[in-house]
This record gives sequence, C-alpha cells and structure tokens, in this order.
Amino acid sequence: MILPDLLTFILRHRGEALKKIKEWRDADRAVFENEIVPAKQPAVLRGLLRDWPAVQAALESQESVVDYFKRLDTGGTVSAMVGSPEIDGRFSYSDDFQGFNFGSENVSISKALDTLLSLAEAAQPPAIALQALHVPSIMPSFHEDNAMPLLDDDIAPRVWIGNRLMIAAHFDNNYNVAGVVSGRRRFTVFPPEQVANLYIGPLLRTPGGSPISCVDLRAPDYTKYPRFREALESAQEALLEPGDAVYIPVLWWHGVESLDPLNILVNYWWNEGVPAHHKPILSLVHAMAIMSGLPADQRDVWRTFFEHFAFQADGDPGEHLPSDLPDVMGKLSSADKDKLIAYLAERLKSQVGS
Repeated sequence: MILPDLLTFILRHRGEALKKIKEWRDADRAVFENEIVPAKQPAVLRGLLRDWPAVQAALESQESVVDYFKRLDTGGTVSAMVGSPEIDGRFSYSDDFQGFNFGSENVSISKALDTLLSLAEAAQPPAIALQALHVPSIMPSFHEDNAMPLLDDDIAPRVWIGNRLMIAAHFDNNYNVAGVVSGRRRFTVFPPEQVANLYIGPLLRTPGGSPISCVDLRAPDYTKYPRFREALESAQEALLEPGDAVYIPVLWWHGVESLDPLNILVNYWWNEGVPAHHKPILSLVHAMAIMSGLPADQRDVWRTFFEHFAFQADGDPGEHLPSDLPDVMGKLSSADKDKLIAYLAERLKSQVGS
C-alpha cells in the first residue's frame, strides 16, 4: 500500500522534482529586514515560532492544541467553509464555474475545533476550513504569549484552521509571513510572471477573495492545462512542520496543502506602500473590461500609455510638472487618492447605460 503523502507526491509531480524554497534558521529581525525581504524571493524560516506556547501545545497532541485555542475563544461566531467528502479537500468552483463546490456555516472556534477533532480518524471527512480569521477580534489574548518576532506588534495576526485541504494557487496584495502551529503544510510557490501558465479562474467572483489557479497541484491535468508544465519549472516548494514559517513576497502565487487531520496556521499581512482598501486588482478588472474589446492596434497604443503613465517604465511621467501638483501626475496623498477613487466611482456610475 502506498502511503498517502507518497501517493500525493507521485500524482502531483509525475517524477518532476521541484526546487526547494531557500531556508533560513535562527533568522532575527535584522536578517529578515536586511537580507530576506530585499532578496524578493520566498524564504522558509525554520523553527521561527517553535517557542510559542501554541506550538508547544500542538507538539504535545491534537487534544492539547485544541484545548489551548478553546481557552482563548471569546465565544463569537465565524464563517466556516464546508465541502462534501467528494471534493477531497479542494475548495474551488463548481464544474460550470457559475458557483462554488462548497457552502458555509456560522460556528464558534470551539465548535469547529471539536468537530475537527471528532473527524480526525474519519477516512473521508467533509472538508472544513476557517480562513483568515482576525485574531484580535476572536482571540484577543493570543498575541500576549505568541508574538511574531519579525514584525511590529500593530500587524494583526490571522488564523487558518482546517483538516486535510488543498488551497489553490493564489496571490496576496501584501507581504506575508505564515507560521504553522499544528499539522504540516506544503507550500508551492510560483513567481508572478507565471500567471499565463497557471490557468486563472474567473476574476469577478472567487472562492476566497483572490484569483485562483484552476490546476489541482496534487494531480495536474496536463492535457487540459499543458502550459502548467512550464509553470512547474519555475516553482519552488517546502514542507513546513509546527514552528516553521514561510515568507512570501507580494503577488507571488502560492498553493497550500494541509496534510493532517487538524491544521492551524497563523499569518501576518502588511504592505506599507498600499492601504488595505486600495486594491490594484480593481484597476486590472476595469482595464480588462474596457480594453479587451478594442481593436488590436488601439490596445497596442494603450499598452504604451499604461507602461509610461501607470508603470513608469520611462521614469516619473510628471517630472516636468510641479511636485505638489494635485493630480495623478503629481504626488497625491492617501486621502487625495481616496477622493479621486470616489470621484471615478461616481463618473463610472453616471456613464453606465448612457
């Protein structure tokens, strides 16, 4: 009988070994800020969080880590994604891409943890995932004993809880440090430029809020997604144990496979250059809606304009203008950008149907 993890590896790689994410041990904040982040590459941070009481509880037993988190639970309810056993832990779209292959339920953290523990020995349990829960809101005392040593205290942790799952490759608009508390997780990452080889699903409605790859990392269908082989040539992967963490730069695609009956991860998102409510993907969606229908020669011209004005391929497009000019060719404050976005929203609204 082939062990499940080995079978997963054989199906997923078909003999193709992926590069390993570079590993660091005993990385402190100075190393993180001066060496790891500037490299603009993912990094595995072995043992970074091993001294966390939460991790120590997980290393003792599943029951111990469940008890630990239940003591922190303030009793509020959160949304849990729930899929039938037939989806094999892979949250995605329905076959016709008109909906999703899972539903949702409102539960308490404690109830979710008890349910996962009760299903630990089930051969084919339903897929359960609690994702990106804002820790200060649901477990405000967690941070007191489980502090992230690489980041400022005002960067809020989020917790991810579930059983054996396969989260499709997706990207974040933020820098990300994710630490494993309980269970093992396999991270597979792709550089942003592999977007054309990842076969991205619909953008207007996504399973978790971010665009995802349609490819099942565990068993890629190369007949349906032939360019994915090229994506794998640039991929990197790592298997994380409790106490390990991974750093993922902005816009790097990453798929996450949870390998055990109870998996808990805590992550931290931050991006000093972009306020959380400024979402570049909205600009992408709007540009796609307007530009894709233009003749090819016009798209070529607009590509030149975007390169010059938006992406500043030729340098600052407004360097010949006063630096304090209240215009997108000048230096808008965050508040000014908010006003501009509101103005554009009104203009777009007034133009619909006109």
